Amino acid sequence: MLRSHFDHLMGLALAQAPSLSDTLFTVGKRVQAELHGELRDLDLPLGPLLARQTEAMAQVLMGRSPRLYRDLMERGSCDLSYEHPNKIRFRVNIFWQRGNLALVLRQLSAQAPSMAQLGLPAPFGVMAKEKFGLILVTGATGTGKSTSLAALIDEINATKAVHIVTLEDPVEYVHPHKRGTVNQRELGQDFDTFASGLRAALRQAPKIILVGEMRDRETVEIALQAAETGHLVLGTLHTSDTGQTINRVIGMFEASEEQLIRQRLGASLKYVVSQRLMSRVGGGRVAAFEILRNNMQIREIIQTGESGEKTYYGAVESGSTYGMFTFDQYLLALYEKNLIERDTALANATDRAKLTLNIDQVRLSRGEKVSDLGALKLDLDYNASGKKSDEEDDA
Repeated sequence: MLRSHFDHLMGLALAQAPSLSDTLFTVGKRVQAELHGELRDLDLPLGPLLARQTEAMAQVLMGRSPRLYRDLMERGSCDLSYEHPNKIRFRVNIFWQRGNLALVLRQLSAQAPSMAQLGLPAPFGVMAKEKFGLILVTGATGTGKSTSLAALIDEINATKAVHIVTLEDPVEYVHPHKRGTVNQRELGQDFDTFASGLRAALRQAPKIILVGEMRDRETVEIALQAAETGHLVLGTLHTSDTGQTINRVIGMFEASEEQLIRQRLGASLKYVVSQRLMSRVGGGRVAAFEILRNNMQIREIIQTGESGEKTYYGAVESGSTYGMFTFDQYLLALYEKNLIERDTALANATDRAKLTLNIDQVRLSRGEKVSDLGALKLDLDYNASGKKSDEEDDA
């Protein structure tokens, strides 16, 4: 297959589904597009894909890059970027499945979105004004971490005359120079590992450093060093909530280093943001956030560890004065605004029982029925102690 043939196929896919988020190429299935969280087959001049077809597509996209072939063979997958002739960009993951190659192409926006366009919570505006320290944005793959970080970088770029260096795998949003100067580096093309790219960035006079993914201890160690020496470091981890993120960072180090890392992290950490993406009422997707901001209470928990009622969840839940909120609090707000369904909120909850009670309170305030228990005939013959009620005795 030639590159022009693949470009033609993607052009047909985009014509049929301009708002597609992902395009899937899997052996035994027709080419599929994901629209608003659901897959649909595309009407392309291909039937169910054959192994030789997905292999040819993978070779076209990987070109002659030794790193991509090495990653594919050693790790089972590789990441790269692809730009269609119509200037539409994609993040590509090529991976093995049951001995065959499969491809997923995620469409990227032509321009970095603004914080207003994404409707990001107010604390993001405060983050953009930070001068140094560590900000972590976390969540599972596909929850919008890169998009939120792109909006944060765009805000800094528009408001500050500073040098910004990004280390990405691959580069997703291309940032034009505004008040700031943005140099974007891609893994495999401009640097070999995040650790080496981050170490080199310290010699490139940046004020802001974006690390696409903190995958190992060495990268985290250098990120902490950068945060301690006056840089604002933005990074991502694949963790499910803010408390787990802090524990994951600490867990990357040896037990003998734990106390020192706790002290360094307590001094350098500014924010942890966790994201989850879910279906919106009426179609589309909406993000839910949990935001932890470092204060005296959080710093104490970082340095001494969680115990009893002294937990990250509890500190975040009671930290509204500092702009903090849990997933459950944010999900409740989305439900109150009729942006998500009850089942969607509960499926993404951290404390499902508590969120259920809070949602029931909202439903009661709307005059909605929250339980079918009222239709049941209660047995009043005996009270909780097993004795007949006073009313029956009197009768």
